[in-house]
Amino acid sequence: MRLGSSLLLIAVGAVLRWAVTATTSGVNLRTVGVILMVIGAVGFLISLYWMLVVSQSVSRRDGYADGTTADPRVTQPRA
Repeated sequence: MRLGSSLLLIAVGAVLRWAVTATTSGVNLRTVGVILMVIGAVGFLISLYWMLVVSQSVSRRDGYADGTTADPRVTQPRA
């Protein structure tokens, strides 16, 4: 789940929770709205974590096959 889909779930959940006034038998739309907002918030937090922490660790690898590095601060031992 990415940021956009998480925000979409939060928006749909908010509409179901506060804007829809219809009643149905067997399904409480307000509860469904709250559930969608919680799932969207959890997905949003996981997406932020993935973007900020995991993607930085991927970019800090030891180096490329030709001996250069992606990070100019990292120095390779001289052979």
